[in-house]
Amino acid sequence: MNGYEGILPIWKPAGFTSHDVVAKCRGILKMKRIGHTGTLDPAVTGVLPLCLGRATRMVEYLQELPKEYEATLVLGLATDTEDMTGTVVERSDGVQVTEAQILTVFERFVGQISQIPPMYSALKQDGKRLYELAREGKVVERQPRQVTIHELELLRFEADPAHPRISFRTLCSKGTYIRTLCVDIGRALGVPAVMGELKRTMSAGIREDRCLTLEQLADRVREGELQSRLIAVDEAVSHLPASTVAEEKVKAALQGQRLSRAVVQPTAEPGEIIRLYSPERKFLGIYRSEEETGAIAPVKVFPPE
Repeated sequence: MNGYEGILPIWKPAGFTSHDVVAKCRGILKMKRIGHTGTLDPAVTGVLPLCLGRATRMVEYLQELPKEYEATLVLGLATDTEDMTGTVVERSDGVQVTEAQILTVFERFVGQISQIPPMYSALKQDGKRLYELAREGKVVERQPRQVTIHELELLRFEADPAHPRISFRTLCSKGTYIRTLCVDIGRALGVPAVMGELKRTMSAGIREDRCLTLEQLADRVREGELQSRLIAVDEAVSHLPASTVAEEKVKAALQGQRLSRAVVQPTAEPGEIIRLYSPERKFLGIYRSEEETGAIAPVKVFPPE
């Protein structure tokens, strides 16, 4: 085990599962304690933040952040998987749609929407993953889920005579199925649709320009330059408000003791999750202001190693 700790943003290549990437990185880094912050299908490329060492304790906070994707949907085709890896189950040639119609439909999908998860997904039902049931030829009823589309922007419209293609960018909440979004946009346009391509351009606030490929990762490790490319644990959760504890209470904080709200500045709101620092700006961990008492209680303590 070595001393790597922090967030390692990897650019996931096509053909790898998220688990494959973790396994590959375990071999390159020669460490076992690695977790990822959200699964990507094998055909999908994009930002895959990995948590190294104690940073694995932050996965839940990173997963909560919105994600950004660029996708292309193909009109006039439908498959059983909602993407191009599946079997075509419906075809409609000579689709006629206009850019104005697309923009009007896009407006209907911004905000909170309801999605029915696809059968080819990793959700569990009665102890089995949906894709396992789908491979057995079974289709089961799935409950709709509420997700949020924060932004939906048309990037390109290719008015192909047979199967027009719509490329778009979306910023969405966790749990959003882009495949299903493509299918639902097609349905709103009155035609079958399927996701043709997908790339995740942002996850946990991290974009492509901060990512390393697996080849670049191996090079950085060989050259002893990886640590400088890792994102510090507290920087990775910078969306959480920060407070400072009084010097005389730093030790108590690191021992996991509950603190009086009077020794923390600025004061956290009841129920608020915060990053806590020493007066020297050393990260102490994640703490929560208790609803009833207002006391600052430890959630994830990060004592110096």
